[in-house]
Amino acid sequence: MMEQQQTKAILVVSFGTSHADTREKNIDRIEADISVAFPDYRIYRAWTSKMILKKLKNRDGIVIDNVKEALERMESDGIRELIVQPTHVMNGIENELMTAQVRAFDGHFDEIRLGAPLLTTEQDSREAIAALEQEWKTLPENEALVLMGHGTEHYANSIYAALDYMMKDMGHENMFLGTVEAYPTLEALIRRMKKEKPVKVHLAPFMIVAGDHAKNDMSGEGDSWAARFSEEGFDVECHLKGLGEYPQIRDMFVRHVREAV
Repeated sequence: MMEQQQTKAILVVSFGTSHADTREKNIDRIEADISVAFPDYRIYRAWTSKMILKKLKNRDGIVIDNVKEALERMESDGIRELIVQPTHVMNGIENELMTAQVRAFDGHFDEIRLGAPLLTTEQDSREAIAALEQEWKTLPENEALVLMGHGTEHYANSIYAALDYMMKDMGHENMFLGTVEAYPTLEALIRRMKKEKPVKVHLAPFMIVAGDHAKNDMSGEGDSWAARFSEEGFDVECHLKGLGEYPQIRDMFVRHVREAV
C-alpha cells in the first residue's frame, strides 16, 4: 500500500483564479473531495492560466505549477501511474491544450489516464442541471435565474445553448444560461427577460469559481450584467457562488476520476 501511494497520483488541473476566497471555496474543495475519495493516490495541482500564475507570483509570491511543471515534478517524485482530472467546464481550448501537454509525457509514465471535463456527456448535463435545481429549489416561478458562463470561440461553446434547452426540457422554464464572450449573449438574455417579465432576476456564475468575471462582469459597476439588467428596469440580485461550491458538482468530478480509474 505504501508503495502504491508513492507511485500513483491524480493531477487536478484548473484554469485558476487570483481570488483566494473563491479558490478556497471551489478549487480547494474539489481537490479535497477527490483526495478523500481516492486515498491511495497522491494529489497534485496544476493551473493553466499563464496570466493568473504570473499575477499570483508577482503579487503574492505564490508559485503554482503549470501542467508541464507539475508533470515534471511528478516524474521526479517517482509517480508511475497518473490520472489527470481537469476542472474545466467543457472540452474547449483550455482542455485541448492541456491534453496535448499531457500526451507529450506519454513515455515518461507507465500509464496516464485522462478524466473528462464537467460537461462531456448527456448524463453530465442532466446531473449539472439537477445540481442547479437543488441549489435553487426555492426559486419562485415568477422570478428568473440567469447564469453567466464564460463562453469560447471553440465549437464546444454549443454546450451552453444545449444546456439552456435541456433546462427548459426538464421543466425549468425560469432558468437561463448565457455567456460573457460568446453566444448566448447578454443582449439575447435581456430580450428574453423582456418577454418573460420576471419580477426579479437572480444572477449567478456558471463557472467553477466566482472570480473576476463574477465579481466584475456579472455584479460589478459600469457595464456589468447587473447594471444592464437594472437599466432595463429589472430588480436584480447577484449570487457569488462558484460551481465548485455545489456538492453535486464536486461529486461529478469525483465520478469522472473514478471512470478514468
